[in-house]
Amino acid sequence: SPTRIITRREMANSLPNNLVGKTYYFAGSIRGGREDVELYKIIVQHLQARGPVLTEHVASDELTERGEAQMTDKEIHDRDMAWLTASDVIVAEVTQPSLGVGYELGRGVAMKKPIVCLFRPSSGRRLSAMISGAIGESHFEVIEYADVHALLPLLDQALAKLLA
Repeated sequence: SPTRIITRREMANSLPNNLVGKTYYFAGSIRGGREDVELYKIIVQHLQARGPVLTEHVASDELTERGEAQMTDKEIHDRDMAWLTASDVIVAEVTQPSLGVGYELGRGVAMKKPIVCLFRPSSGRRLSAMISGAIGESHFEVIEYADVHALLPLLDQALAKLLA
């Protein structure tokens, strides 16, 4: 039989209702290193099938370790804090250490936002104790994964649980 492309609407109709239409804040390393940008793209596209991702630029090839040169640090901070406040849930890829992502997570915890952190043990890095130590707190999940495509259904399960 011929291959059929599933539309975004069909995909949304097959998802748990509590994932569709939520506003997502994706956090990933920028100035801390851009080695995982290809993973960010896959994760952001996955989230976009569920609702708007306010920080989709984090997955852009055009964004380098130099950050957003056309904006001051204050403008970036204030914009990102407004987006963080406006979001329903935070998804953070935390394998590549990043002070900015840690700051965003801390602010998100203070705002009592549901948070899902994604970590690849195969990177050879150790997950920060400030992240792994928060496991078990309400509205905070960590998913360890090896393959991004195997991660995506686990991400949906964690989001559905946190947004229930």
